[in-house]
Amino acid sequence: MTVFECFLGVDGGGTKTRFALIDGQGRMLAQAQLGASYHPQVGIDGVRETLAQGVGQILHDAGVGSDSIRHAFFGIPAHGEDSRITPLLDAIPGAILGHGRYACDNDMVCGWAGSLGCADGINIVAGTGSIGYGQRQGAAARAGGWGEAFSDEGSAYWIAMQGLNAYSRMSDGRMAKGPLHAHFKQALGLEYDLDLCAQVYGDHAGSRGELARLSLLVAQAAQSGDATAAGIFAQAARELAQIADTLRRQLRFPPGEAVPLSYSGGAFSAGEVLLAPFVAALQAACPAFELRAPLHEPHYGAALYAARLAGRPL
Repeated sequence: MTVFECFLGVDGGGTKTRFALIDGQGRMLAQAQLGASYHPQVGIDGVRETLAQGVGQILHDAGVGSDSIRHAFFGIPAHGEDSRITPLLDAIPGAILGHGRYACDNDMVCGWAGSLGCADGINIVAGTGSIGYGQRQGAAARAGGWGEAFSDEGSAYWIAMQGLNAYSRMSDGRMAKGPLHAHFKQALGLEYDLDLCAQVYGDHAGSRGELARLSLLVAQAAQSGDATAAGIFAQAARELAQIADTLRRQLRFPPGEAVPLSYSGGAFSAGEVLLAPFVAALQAACPAFELRAPLHEPHYGAALYAARLAGRPL
């Protein structure tokens, strides 16, 4: 392979970090998946370790050295959200690659690049956290994504927390019991309802990513006919649609112009439980939205974006 003809994409996250190495024709040469690269969760050293291990693995698997990477793009969660930390994150890839042919930004860019193939439009990410990002005619904008403590509405973590709240209400009689209560109790192996507190607050409490996976139980409850669970997903859809409509206005899509919109992230694995109310909320906000199924996964999108940044759009 010609030196400098590989493009590296990294899609970080609060649950997993994925790596993709592609050639100049967009063919996947190697890919890998490791754990979280969310610095509030794993620290700067944890981010460095995950990125170094992943890059080393795919270079080994592809049989090339870092000098063959013409350009790389690292989408790092929480990038740009702490002016003291961002320069530290920006420096990590250079030390790993041994050169400066790379760019860093928030992982939201990976979702957009993959879902829309780097074309103008908006992407909504609803994974462990939630955020929206879009580009139009060279301008870029983001909305949402302020973290799980007071934001990330519509994310898998947010859905899980709403589900836990509903479980507590069903348990002590503030809300009629529906299938959600049984789904949580059985899946978590709770002998007593209050044992849930130990799983959330105790010495062996789940991580942010592990708690976010409880959103799957909320989805199962909704599919079983639980009205409260379905209502949680309907509210999540409205929150995500509001992010999308905010971006439409920020990017100044004129009246009558189609607004391409796609999506990525694990919360959408719930399928129609989330997608159906999301489509309805988008149309209520603006009929110009055109929902499109994702073209590629975010880590592949990150590699496509690396090629674009190198002046070699694929």
